Amino acid sequence: MAHSTDIGQHPDIMQMRARYEAAAANPTAQLTDGLTLLAGIYLAVSPWIVGFHALSGITVNNLITGILVALLALGYSSAYGRTYGLAWVAPVIGVWTIIAPWVISGPNARLGVIISNVVVGAIILLLGLANMSTGMTAAKRHTQGFGRGSRPTTLI
Repeated sequence: MAHSTDIGQHPDIMQMRARYEAAAANPTAQLTDGLTLLAGIYLAVSPWIVGFHALSGITVNNLITGILVALLALGYSSAYGRTYGLAWVAPVIGVWTIIAPWVISGPNARLGVIISNVVVGAIILLLGLANMSTGMTAAKRHTQGFGRGSRPTTLI
């Protein structure tokens, strides 16, 4: 009797994928992903919007971290089942964004830079925590249902 060795067709894996797809299809998750994308884009272009692009250190920082946040949001919205494990990165970037003006510019940080970074950093932090919550809920549901309705398989 031959058994399939393709783990991708295992009932538990298929059930887990279905749960993550359902979590990503949740309107709240989609809204969170979209807002995270917008926050990342704003962070990337904020030096030119607020007018501190002459400060090279914080400009480069905001550009790079903004692009990272936008890419994370795109990953969450397009392949949540594969990127949910990275959900912790957005809150870390949010905290970094909040403290970056003081770390990079020191006591010479401008008020506009501080206000912009603190507000967008707090938004990224909160949206990142919401994304983590979505992932933990999907993982919790999968763990609670693990093994139900599936037969043990033997790999030969």
